[in-house]
Amino acid sequence: MSLAFCGNENNSLAYNVDRGVLNNGCFLDALNVVPHIFLLFITFPILFIGWGSQSSKVHIHHSTWLHFPGHNLRWLLTFILLFVLVCEIAEGIVSDGFTQSHHLHLYMPAGLAFMAGITSIIYYHNIETSNFPKLLLALLFYWVLAFLMKTIKFAKYTEHSVGLRQLRYCITGLLALLYGLLLAVEINVILGRRYLCFTEATEVKPPEDLQDLGVRFLQPFVNLLSKATYWWMNTFITAAHRRPIDLKVIGKLPIAMRALTNYLKLRKAFESQRVKGPKWIWRALRQAFGRPLIISITFRFLADLLGFAGPLCISGIVHHISKDNRTIQPPLLGVYFISSQEFLANAYVLAVLLFFALILQRTFLQASYYVAIETGINLRGAIQTKIYNKIMRLCTSNMSMGELTVGQICNLVAIDTNQLMWFFFLCPNLWAMPVQIIVGVILLYYLLGISALIGATVIAVLAPVQYFVATKLSQAQKSTLEYSSERLKKTNELLRGIKLLKLYAWEHIFCHSVEETRGKELTSLQTFALYTSISIFMNAAIPIAAVLTTFVVHVHISEEADLSPAVAFASLSLFHILVTPLFLLSSVVRSTVKALVSAQKLSEFFSSDEIGDEQEPNATMPTGPSNHKTIPSCPRNHNNKYQAVVSTQLSHNVLRTLCFLELVESVVITSGYFTWTDGTPTLSNINIKVPFGQLTMIVGQVGCGKSSLLLAALGEMQRVSGTVTWNMKRGSVAYASQKPWLLNATLVENITFEMPMIKPRYKAVIEACSLQPDIDILPQGDQTEIGERGIILSGGQRQRIGVARALYQQTNVVLLDDPFSALDIHLSDHLMQEGICKLLREEKRTVVLVTHKLQYLPHADWIIAMKDGTIQTEGTLKDIQNSDPKLFEQWKTLMHRQDGEFEKETVAESMTVLERKNLRRAMYSKEAAKTEEEHEEESVESEEDDSLSQAMRHRTTIPWRSCGVYLSSAGLLLPLLLLSQLFKHTLMVAIDYWLAHWTSHSVKNKFLFTMMAYPGQTQTTLGQLYPALWDSQSLHSWYLSVFSVLCCLGIVLCLVTSVAVEWTGLRVAKELHHNLLSKIILAPMRLFETTPLGNILNRFSSDTNTIDQHIPATLECLSRSTLLCVSALGVISYVTPVFLIALVPLAIACYFIQKYFRVASRDLQQLEDSTQLPLLSHFSETVEGLTTIRAFRYESRFRQRLLEYTDANNIASLFLTAANRWLEVRMEYVGACVVLIAAVASISNSLYNHLSTGLVGLGLTYALMVSNYLNWMVRNLADMEVQLGSVKRINGLLKTEPENYEGLMAASQVPDGWPRQGEIQIQNLSVRYDTTLKPVLKQVNAHISPGQKVGICGRTGSGKSSFSLAFFRMVDMFEGRIIIDDIDIAKLPLQTLRSRFSIILQDPILFSGTIRFNLDPEMKATDDMLWEALEIAQLKPVVKTLTGGLDAMVTEGGENFSQGQRQLFCLARAFARKSSILIMDEATASIDMATESILQKVVMTAFADRTVVTIAHRVHTILNADLVIVMKRGIILEYDRPQALLEKEDSVFAAFVKADK
Repeated sequence: MSLAFCGNENNSLAYNVDRGVLNNGCFLDALNVVPHIFLLFITFPILFIGWGSQSSKVHIHHSTWLHFPGHNLRWLLTFILLFVLVCEIAEGIVSDGFTQSHHLHLYMPAGLAFMAGITSIIYYHNIETSNFPKLLLALLFYWVLAFLMKTIKFAKYTEHSVGLRQLRYCITGLLALLYGLLLAVEINVILGRRYLCFTEATEVKPPEDLQDLGVRFLQPFVNLLSKATYWWMNTFITAAHRRPIDLKVIGKLPIAMRALTNYLKLRKAFESQRVKGPKWIWRALRQAFGRPLIISITFRFLADLLGFAGPLCISGIVHHISKDNRTIQPPLLGVYFISSQEFLANAYVLAVLLFFALILQRTFLQASYYVAIETGINLRGAIQTKIYNKIMRLCTSNMSMGELTVGQICNLVAIDTNQLMWFFFLCPNLWAMPVQIIVGVILLYYLLGISALIGATVIAVLAPVQYFVATKLSQAQKSTLEYSSERLKKTNELLRGIKLLKLYAWEHIFCHSVEETRGKELTSLQTFALYTSISIFMNAAIPIAAVLTTFVVHVHISEEADLSPAVAFASLSLFHILVTPLFLLSSVVRSTVKALVSAQKLSEFFSSDEIGDEQEPNATMPTGPSNHKTIPSCPRNHNNKYQAVVSTQLSHNVLRTLCFLELVESVVITSGYFTWTDGTPTLSNINIKVPFGQLTMIVGQVGCGKSSLLLAALGEMQRVSGTVTWNMKRGSVAYASQKPWLLNATLVENITFEMPMIKPRYKAVIEACSLQPDIDILPQGDQTEIGERGIILSGGQRQRIGVARALYQQTNVVLLDDPFSALDIHLSDHLMQEGICKLLREEKRTVVLVTHKLQYLPHADWIIAMKDGTIQTEGTLKDIQNSDPKLFEQWKTLMHRQDGEFEKETVAESMTVLERKNLRRAMYSKEAAKTEEEHEEESVESEEDDSLSQAMRHRTTIPWRSCGVYLSSAGLLLPLLLLSQLFKHTLMVAIDYWLAHWTSHSVKNKFLFTMMAYPGQTQTTLGQLYPALWDSQSLHSWYLSVFSVLCCLGIVLCLVTSVAVEWTGLRVAKELHHNLLSKIILAPMRLFETTPLGNILNRFSSDTNTIDQHIPATLECLSRSTLLCVSALGVISYVTPVFLIALVPLAIACYFIQKYFRVASRDLQQLEDSTQLPLLSHFSETVEGLTTIRAFRYESRFRQRLLEYTDANNIASLFLTAANRWLEVRMEYVGACVVLIAAVASISNSLYNHLSTGLVGLGLTYALMVSNYLNWMVRNLADMEVQLGSVKRINGLLKTEPENYEGLMAASQVPDGWPRQGEIQIQNLSVRYDTTLKPVLKQVNAHISPGQKVGICGRTGSGKSSFSLAFFRMVDMFEGRIIIDDIDIAKLPLQTLRSRFSIILQDPILFSGTIRFNLDPEMKATDDMLWEALEIAQLKPVVKTLTGGLDAMVTEGGENFSQGQRQLFCLARAFARKSSILIMDEATASIDMATESILQKVVMTAFADRTVVTIAHRVHTILNADLVIVMKRGIILEYDRPQALLEKEDSVFAAFVKADK
């Protein structure tokens, strides 16, 4: 049939122009084509020329993006316009179907209008990005013309009595209105930008954010389409394939989203709401962040209401495909007009409307999610900043008295702020759920009547059960967390003390202890798994139960039950919609409760005490030395070599005189009473003065209040009465606390501490603190990251870095709180001479030094002696000698004793050397071990292109091997899991297929019944119908019984699969942890020396937690969504095989979307986790160093750093959110296309091939759910990929080769008391730490007689410790042998060998538990033996005073005892073992001289009959030994009695001893 614009019918009214051309419908439509043709002709050349000459305009840099006035309104109106035009096209096509002729004018103008609408917005977008508003003139003309044409058409329709009953009339009116509004928007642009009719155009700059090229998060700035579809993320996500995402790639946050902006908003809200009652915090949050939340809730309402379009359209489509609704009406204006009822009666129209409804619904839903999550992230950043600012003003007493611990504050940051954020995420659900439930129930009632209410009641009744299960789940998770923390604590202790445990052969005792706790944790995990499986089961079973109940009731209540496919499948879809909010209910309620608790905690924290107002820091912090207030009369020469050697034109005496003339005291405290709590003052009646520019020393016994006095001067204590006066407004004070506080930064950053680097000064400070040898050992020198709280450094090194920081600062006042406590005498003396007496005093800085080293008192210009919280006396040393001779004599005695110590010290083996040796080992292990990331990324940093591309390929593939490891650990549960999942989903399809079958038959029977009503049927025909009718009476009950059986089986299988998944997860978790612990406990020491402890601990903490709790849930969700997706696509393909053709491009689209998303998602998840760690670390760091930060007046610098960390974490979270929305929008759109194709195909199949209506309903119901399944499938696949990283890392450790615990002799063959004599023969022994390393002992030969006391000495790295480790086979003895009491130790089982010796290590290690457990974990010794051991170790009096005695508790790491006491406990532990060979590896390093000399005598007597090998730290400790071995570079240099060696002039040992004198 030929086509003609006005139709090709003869005598067509369409060509009739008798009453004027404007009264002809076809002419009106032709007239309406003119504006669209005009626009297309005008804009296409401009667009093509623009794109051709400036192709970059399409991807133009975002700094030129400007939004003209009415930007969002224009996009919104254009979208509405395009939708109305699609309706006009559809209306034209449907109208045209009523005639034989094809009237192109009914839909062709609308088609051109649609093209013009799209062109207009593309044209506008390009003009806007290139900022050339004059070209908008073309659009102005277009809107004018389009508006006029539509208005004329509308007027003519009205004139010819075409009214609201005709759909085309309504569409024309709507289009006229839209064109009018778009014209108004265009005029508004002219008025705003003044590019037309004005002499000067308005100049507009891009937003401030977009002028900063670092801002790459563009969601707030892009146009509405890009906002809705996250189009701007395309380049970002595809680029992730080529290059890993890091902080540089994601750039900075826009100003409106930065933590500071949101904090200021929150602070303003807090200030306005603070006084208004108990719920002020909620009102403040609502005021600050309520507006975007309302937008999110609005979007959610719209999405939920549009969600009901699905069931209604399915009902309409299925209902209408079986009917012919053509009612011919007389033509008006030469064409046919249809009503909206006729329009919506067309199944194809409903399919298209369903497609648009789905697109809109998904867009609104994702917009709601995004806005809620963005608001939550902004809120979190603001609250974290608020908490940090509060921390900066907290009273130190709150911290020191345990009212607020570091842990509690970190919990506020890590947990409570996240709880509030999650509440904001879920908040839209709180409002949308009731609406969704009410509308759903009303629609069900409309479809099914009273039976729908009964089905809904089933869901409602089971909802509280779900809440109960969710509550139980939460409790189980809590108890699991407690056991998990306990297990981690034990594992941490085990790993930190692994060397001792191996040396004492106690690893299995501690391993059993960890396994025991793990058993409790697994029991709790079983409960967790049980409730999780019940929750999964209920999620799957409730819809089945509700549908079953509804249909059973529906069939039984009404005899003429309408169970048509339209009703059945619409009801099915509605039940699916209805179940969702009820599932969410438990999560939302739990989240709300947690948020209320968190808000209460935050409210209490914000109300806690603050320090006084005088501590408020300046608005801007000093950045260099020139900003510090200095005294004009005390000039300091900054231009020389920074006082490494001071040369000033004024002599020191003149300078000192000038200083004293102007300001005699730097700090004065008058009648001061200070307290930490509200009770008795800690410091009473304090009257002191600190002379300006001089060295003041504060001395006194332990606990007399020396440190408190410093803190009182700094304003950290609560002042009860009295005054603290500084000689000027207190500026920055360099303060080194007693417990050194280090930043998680490089060593140089810790010393310079935000000050500019001045090389000469830095070198002088390093020299004064003797740090150069330590720096030389570090792998990156002073650029080495020294870890959180300086973990890799010893106490002495940390303390010297803390002092170096104070020395480096150029403040007038320096406070040093006991800087010598962890230093040996040489370092102390060097620091005193070079650092304090030279550097500080020559700079004329006021120095206050708290110390126990009384030998330095002669250096002091002023001395303050304290006793029991009061000032005993103050003055110069001479003043005190005159005023308090008794105290002076006491000091003198102690000074001589300490000088005696100095004489005994050895230069060769000082504490520093030992520290460096340990440090070297630690650093070697750090260097040798690649970080986890390097292992995972498989050398992404490699310079070669091919290796980079290989690594990139590795990033894009799913770790199937790890998946195999995980599933293979499940054992026999794996086939059960797979079979149950397959059976369950097959049965689900069977249930729905049976329903389709049943409803189709129900319709046929109804059709037969109606046929009977027709007269004129032959008797034969009626006779054939009667049996069918008779069957129909029992038909419903037969179908219903099968349906019921299938549903019940489905419910049972839901339970089986949910239990199978959780139990599989539990089995794998148990298996992997057990294997990991077993491998680690038996691993050689080499593993612990070359792998950072944190890495191993992470396998037991985060990775085990992932395997325990996250992988099973993800696996269940992934398998469910994949199988549902497959079954849905299978059903659609079965119903309409032609769908398979369309499936290919959709599948390709999905493949590429998921491929790109997975890589970007994994990078962003890792980035979010990695940016959270520095943030939490910064909080704990700040809390621990609060006094130091406030003393330095560095609050604002630390606040700035917090803002940087918070913004980094927030931008990673926002990009991850945007990436998730990017995926979901695309998958939802693919899903909508599936629905459209499936609907069109099934309608055509039904109309032309007589496909049963039941199958059409089935296909559409499944098609509706595809988008959800696709989404979940890809999201879970991405999550699974990240989580399988845990399995991969654990599997990496499982490949560790264990130590060879078996020996040639069985444990039973070793004599019971061996070794009885303690005779040691070392024959030709060579030892190395690893087969790849050089030997550390070479061809060593020695003989130690029974009961001999042997001393081993030598410089660092000479092989002393390796010598001691060889006895325990802790190192690779690749040559030679050690024979002890006639047995070669290489033949013994390791456990037996190590259990027969005792060793005391240099580092004291205690475990949490009782003192009894620490001395004897094997529980072999009696109480008397333990008390005897404690008496030998000088600890009996200490333990006697403790409550519980031997059963008194030791805290983790033995923190409730001093370093010296911990070392004594280790000695007692060795004594309690009663072995005939004792090895002491520098065991008295932490003990003062007096105690050490007592111990030496005790060892000689208590171990008179035992062999003792002492590795000497202080050479004088082995002068009384029977035999001395001097080692050098792994060989024995000297081997003789000490007296004999001392007599030899060229003896190395003699040189060591002489060096002391």
